[in-house]
Amino acid sequence: MSELSELMKKILIHIYKYGPDNPWYMARRLLGESGWAPKYKEEEIEEACKKLEEMGYLIRFNGALKKSVTSSVKPWLKVKAKELDHKPKGIYYDLSKEGKKLASQLYKEYKKRSEGE
Repeated sequence: MSELSELMKKILIHIYKYGPDNPWYMARRLLGESGWAPKYKEEEIEEACKKLEEMGYLIRFNGALKKSVTSSVKPWLKVKAKELDHKPKGIYYDLSKEGKKLASQLYKEYKKRSEGE
């Protein structure tokens, strides 16, 4: 677990909490951040996702995306989601079985830290 960067941990927690997501969105709304300007570089997120996939923690998401959007999305995007009858462009990542175990641990630690502040 020590080989995980802080960004990788945040990605695992984000997907655990909000469900499958893609690097473009995660760059803008990782862990519930909001705003149009990316908080992270999309390339960094994509690179981290690829490494997590190689490590066996993430899998590429192939199923239908749920129409109800996550709370990490601004209201105007919720309207867009209802209009979508196709999967948005880009690779969506989801947690593997191992990824869920790890993300669950990380999420508990993350919650303790944020509550302790």
